[in-house]
Amino acid sequence: MELAALLGVRPGVTAVIGGGGKTTLLRTLGGELAAAGARVLLCTTTKILPFPDLPCAVTAAELERLEERHRLLCAGTPVPGTGKLAAPEVPMGELACRFDYVLAEADGAAHRPLKAHAPHEPVIPPEANRVLCVVGASGFGRSIAQAAHRPERYARLAGVPETALATPRTEAAVLQAEGFGDLVFINQAESSGALADARALADLLERPVVAGSLWRGEYVPCWS
Repeated sequence: MELAALLGVRPGVTAVIGGGGKTTLLRTLGGELAAAGARVLLCTTTKILPFPDLPCAVTAAELERLEERHRLLCAGTPVPGTGKLAAPEVPMGELACRFDYVLAEADGAAHRPLKAHAPHEPVIPPEANRVLCVVGASGFGRSIAQAAHRPERYARLAGVPETALATPRTEAAVLQAEGFGDLVFINQAESSGALADARALADLLERPVVAGSLWRGEYVPCWS
């Protein structure tokens, strides 16, 4: 089964939050959906680096020109001095009408595999009909201080000190406390141990979980 189907991605706006590979997930899903004939836009509600292999519209006029020639592109407003893009000039509701799929990164994790959210996060657009929460399995077995973005919040939600190791149980506590996301995608499950951790996390959650590796292109549902 294709990854988009496993993750329940539907036409319209999908928001991607969490850590451990959000941008790669956007690119993977975009390529898959575009190859099937859909018109797909990748963007953000926060900040994201441009996709170097895709055309990128930084103004509404550029977007209008590029969408006529490309099935897959990105759009965003340049953030001076950072090389990053913020949300596009065109409102999300209009984008959802112009593209079959809009995939929006709605969170930042400072390249950490795990994430706890500040009060202003994530920035999920109201138009989203699917919210995917990404967890990086590479964070398990490392200290929360090393593995988690906003480790103090993560530790508090998990009920352990920042020096404690991140485990499927601590991650489940954080995910359950925050309640974000319709489905959890556990990325970086590239070894038997990481896949076992992914299954252990899935057993502790009350929502669908898919585990696998974006790098390898291997995915497995973790529900019965």
